[in-house]
This record gives sequence, structure tokens and C-alpha cells, in this order.
Amino acid sequence: MSSPERRVELRSDTFTLPSREMLEAMVVAELGDDGYGEDPTVNELEAMAAHVIGKDAACFMPSGTMGNLSAIMTHCPRGAKVIMGAESDIYLYEAGGASVCGGVVYHPVPNRADGTMDLGLIAAAFPASPGDPQYALPALLCLENPQNHRGGKVLPASYLREVTTFARENGLTVHLDGSRIFNAALSARVPAAQLAGYADSVMFCLSKGLGAPVGSIVAGTAAFVRDVRRLRKMLGGGMRQAGVLAAAGIVALANRDRLADDHVSARRLADGLAAMSELAVERVEPGINMVFFRVATSELDTHAFIAAAQARGVRLAELGHNRIRAVTHNGVTADDIGYALDVIGSILADARRRGRTDCRRVLAG
Repeated sequence: MSSPERRVELRSDTFTLPSREMLEAMVVAELGDDGYGEDPTVNELEAMAAHVIGKDAACFMPSGTMGNLSAIMTHCPRGAKVIMGAESDIYLYEAGGASVCGGVVYHPVPNRADGTMDLGLIAAAFPASPGDPQYALPALLCLENPQNHRGGKVLPASYLREVTTFARENGLTVHLDGSRIFNAALSARVPAAQLAGYADSVMFCLSKGLGAPVGSIVAGTAAFVRDVRRLRKMLGGGMRQAGVLAAAGIVALANRDRLADDHVSARRLADGLAAMSELAVERVEPGINMVFFRVATSELDTHAFIAAAQARGVRLAELGHNRIRAVTHNGVTADDIGYALDVIGSILADARRRGRTDCRRVLAG
């Protein structure tokens, strides 16, 4: 069972490596200075991204974090309030950038089990007396689809309609963190542009399941994207011959339907893990490329389990206390899934044997 030279990377789909097609496109990409708007490959990527996501314009970003930050700072004046889910990546994993760089106040709202936020709790973010100068006034609602921390849940269209209508009736602009929006679209069986259409602006990543080595996209109206470009420059994200990277993004977008293979791999992994009585698997329907589970036995704690798996070449990560996430991507084959299940089964079997041995020792003592 032990095969230390073998590596199955399930910690995140950010570990994807560019395909041969991407590498070849990067070598021959036509280049210019994107600071002057003259890199033709970047321009092609941005036009393609805007079309695919159903927005007027798009801006190529070094990262999704910078993309979300630029969008929030464009939508919100200093001292304004941004409302988002307490389990959202913007709130948990983006280093408080909107407050640090933009003077924007975060107002987290609890996410329900399905990833949605209660409209009443969103309404509670508004001051009872809007004219009172003591209060920060809400300007933006941020949604995340799919919901990473909620197991990769895809927000239903009915909720998106309801929450965005509520937001606009109350004077809020809507930004969508759609870092894995194409996974969500495949699961919901709708075009990504339909999901993005509920929001005024959207960010999506090229460097997760889509497999490009670097980059994200922010899209919205032409005026919004113009302001985002200025903030990208201010934040240090201006790039010169960025077509080298954009070329991989073009290939990634053209092959976005390949993500369905990752969903199949995730379902196979979830089915295999669910068959192991020592594990509690979170079932998410429709699922994307993520599987969340817990070690449900006193004979093995989470960190020891992850370390044992890593020692045998299977990389897993804790996301939430004692909650393990496995993410499939284009670097994980069907054979890798089988190997990972064999490794995990062997680790649990070893734990059972140790438990029985310790029990016999206690009885003998």
C-alpha cells in the first residue's frame, strides 16, 4: 500500500498544472504592453470572458482576491458597509483587504446550511435610522456561488432572484464571488452567464478547476471595469506582457466543460468514502468537485489521519475544525481516486487494529 513517490493532490484545485495545450499557447502568444491596453492576447481573453459570463466588459486580474477587493472598492465609498456571508471566502480568507485598503466595513451574516442568507438578517444590517450619522450605511451585498465553506453548495436560482431583488429594492449593488462559477453552472445545468446575470459584477478564477497557472477575471459594465482597472494598478496588479498568462486563460475558458469530469471524480470519491463506517461524508446535491468529510472514530483524530494520508502520498486539508476537504481537478485521474480510497481504507484498518490491541491490553492489565 505504501507508495511514497506517488502523490494524489486533493487539497485544492489551485494545485492544477497547465496542460500541454496551455503551455504551447503561452510560448506562441502575441504580446504587447497591457499597461497601455496593447497586449492583444489579454484583450482577446477579456473579450472572451465578458462574452462567456454575459457582461459588457472584463479585466484580467493576477488573483481572485485582488479581483474581489477591486470590485468591492469600486462599488463602495470609504466608510460604507459591505454585507456578505459569515462563511464566505471574502470574509474568511481575503485578509480583511476591503477594510485595510478601502476603508470598508464588513458586516457578516450567518450562512444557512444551504449557503443562503436569511433576508431578515440582511435587513438587520441597515440602521434603524438611516439618517443618523453614527451608522455606516450598507452599499454592497456580496454573494458566493458555489459556496466553498458550505460544501460546494450551489445557490438555487429562486434564492438568487429573491435576494438580489431585495438588495436592489434597498439600494444595494450586488457582487458575485464566482471563483468556481463554471462548476456551479454545470451542476445547475444552466449557462454561467445566467448565474452571473443576477449580480452587477462577478469575479471568477482561471487558476482553480479551469487549470490556468495564474489569473482571475472581474466583469461588469464598461464603466465599472474602467474603475476596476485603476484600482488594479493602485493595488500593484498592473501587468505588462501579460499575454503569456492570458493565453493559458483562453485555453482554460475554451475547455471549461471539462470540469464535468472533476464532478464525476468527486462523486466516486464521496461514494467510496461513504462506504467506510469510520467516516461521516457530507452529501451535497448537486455537487461540484469537492468532498467534505469527518473522521468519526475515537481511534484516530483528524490531524493524525491527514498526516497518515500524506505519508502515503494522498494530500488532504482541514477546512473548518475537524472537517476535511478533498478537491478533484484535472491532475486527479480515476486511478488516483482508487489509490486514495485504498490508502484511506488502509489507514482506518490500521486504526481499528490498534484500537483492538489497546483494548486487549486494558483487559489484560
